[in-house]
Amino acid sequence: MIGICTDSSAQLPPELAERYEVEIVPITLIVDGHEYLEGIDLDADGFCAMCVDGHRPALSISQPSPGQFALAYEALVERGCTQILSIHAPSALSAALLAAHTASVPVRLIDSGTTAFGATCLLWAGAEAIASGASFDESVAVAEALSPDIGNVFIGDLSDTGDIEVLTTRDGHDEVIEHVQSVVDAVNAMARYVVGWGPRVNVGVGIRDLIDAPIGDALAQAAGEAANVVEVVRFRFGPSADNGTARPTVGCFVFRV
Repeated sequence: MIGICTDSSAQLPPELAERYEVEIVPITLIVDGHEYLEGIDLDADGFCAMCVDGHRPALSISQPSPGQFALAYEALVERGCTQILSIHAPSALSAALLAAHTASVPVRLIDSGTTAFGATCLLWAGAEAIASGASFDESVAVAEALSPDIGNVFIGDLSDTGDIEVLTTRDGHDEVIEHVQSVVDAVNAMARYVVGWGPRVNVGVGIRDLIDAPIGDALAQAAGEAANVVEVVRFRFGPSADNGTARPTVGCFVFRV
């Protein structure tokens, strides 16, 4: 039995966490001097509630310790897992590696090469391979091969007036894909981007604040109606995805199935 582990920076939605029985290691958030465990003490809604009246909380992030990863691996072993696939952003790998050396079963670490839902895309692909009967090595290969082929598109300014930029991030830099004049146009532009990614794709649609849920709904519906979209899941941009600018507000990740 192959177990799967990631950390909370992946913004893994409950739907996928439950489907694949993923063990999630929480990141420690220091917000205005107070410590929280992401997804346990503080979630996306709680963090958004702190961002009111123009206030941007002082936020810093502390990656999980080797001990936290060791506990997650132990929990998977106790469930009967004999091999573990552990997928993380580069900043968490050193602690996960130390824990892997002490685990009682083989642990394969995968560098997602990205943050937020990009790491979940690797997990999703690897987990689907496992569910389809792939071996441990085969599922690792599926996840690793996907890393350079994940698309993303997002908007930050949701004003109905003025120019709205539809962007993607490549090599750590934001690039403007299209300028549009309304939120409806922005939703359509993002949907075109993900639908055009390949002949069969999976899509993650994320929002930061629940106030933007109707826009996320429209985007999920627009993408999901395309014949080449296999599945659309919804996620939240949690506190660890905050970059101090309240962007992205609404966005998508996409990968070929």
